[in-house]
Amino acid sequence: MEEMNNGMHNVPQGKRKLGFWLGFAAGLFVMLLLGAAISCFVVFSLLRDYGTLDYNAAGTQGEITVENMNAAPNPADLDYDRIDSKIRLLQKVINKNYLFDEDPEAVENSIYAGMMEGLGDPYSIYYTEEEYKKLTEDSSGTYSGIGALLQQNPETGICTIIKVFKGSPAEEAGLKNEDILFKVDGNEITGQDLDYFVTTYIRGEEGTDVEITVLRGDKLEEITMKVTRRSIDVPTVEYEMKENDTGYIQISEFELVTEEQFKEAVEALQAQGMKRLIIDLRNNPGGIVQTCVEMLDYMLPDGLLVYTAGRNGVGEKYYSDDGHEVNIPTVLLVNGNSASCSEIFAGAYKDFGRARLIGTQTFGKGIVQFVIPLGDGSAVKVTTQHYYTPNGFDLHGTGIAPDVEIKPEEGDALNGEHDAQLEKAMELLKKQ
Repeated sequence: MEEMNNGMHNVPQGKRKLGFWLGFAAGLFVMLLLGAAISCFVVFSLLRDYGTLDYNAAGTQGEITVENMNAAPNPADLDYDRIDSKIRLLQKVINKNYLFDEDPEAVENSIYAGMMEGLGDPYSIYYTEEEYKKLTEDSSGTYSGIGALLQQNPETGICTIIKVFKGSPAEEAGLKNEDILFKVDGNEITGQDLDYFVTTYIRGEEGTDVEITVLRGDKLEEITMKVTRRSIDVPTVEYEMKENDTGYIQISEFELVTEEQFKEAVEALQAQGMKRLIIDLRNNPGGIVQTCVEMLDYMLPDGLLVYTAGRNGVGEKYYSDDGHEVNIPTVLLVNGNSASCSEIFAGAYKDFGRARLIGTQTFGKGIVQFVIPLGDGSAVKVTTQHYYTPNGFDLHGTGIAPDVEIKPEEGDALNGEHDAQLEKAMELLKKQ
């Protein structure tokens, strides 16, 4: 194991698997492509809270095509005749009065995008054929990133850097946690769909530069810097043994490699005589649902871990069934940036009664999106389901309240010299 300057260990990340989508998932949370490109879309999979579904007109599995879309049901009861008539009227107004040349393709795409925007759901989005190709492209080349985690507020569209990884290009360029990401290569990011934005503007070939503009501090000072992309391995799990035989594991996100890294961390700490455990989920935006489930399966007794349900009540149930568990006094650290899979993880521990939660209210991202190709090269991403904890708690829009609320103090740093939440966790575990 490689030892870091703060005494924590990295579990080597290894080679990422192609064929999966690095989306953002929580709010929208997006990893700024820290290593090789990860392409996407596996049918009926919940990957980074996304998957792909193909429906036919009857609502069963099958591809939607331009030819059969007219046969689709009309659950919203839109008056298509009236809409068609008004669109034709608007076109006449444009043809007669508009000063500049019209781009018919751009206008048509805007109609579809506007229909999805009209749902009032920041996670439901229309992708043009070009945009969908960028999201799903599988290249043999190596794509690199800057080494940071980004959070987007779904209400304001504001994007904030929640973690700059040590030794990353982002850190070397001077980016800091809590910087508001304003522009990338001159393109404003606020309000943009991060899945497409990251693929288009932040990801790139190793050794190339990307210009990042951030707003920093209370005065929102505008700072622009160049960051050189490179392919880097950033561990998603770090661990160390603290005093009183207390193991500490920090999980930065739930990636494909995180399950293996997490198990290695637990086993290494057990070999060192761990009798108590702190799992730090602060600033963890989530990730791959199946990874989260496998980690819970390893730690908790057999039983229901999480389930989903849509408008028709149909969803998925995920169980712990391997017969393995780690039953020692445990505390989970959470905060407002703990989202999606972090909340699934915390919710399962809480409902099983296997841990106390310390920190602040979690983010409240408890819904699932699926990407549905439309057959003509375009696609839509649609919110389809809610997550529920084992006891049936719908955390979306609410989040999970900690058992002990501790707000960070001025000068606190996660697992730093001063960390009030971690100190409280150590204090509680010391009594057990």
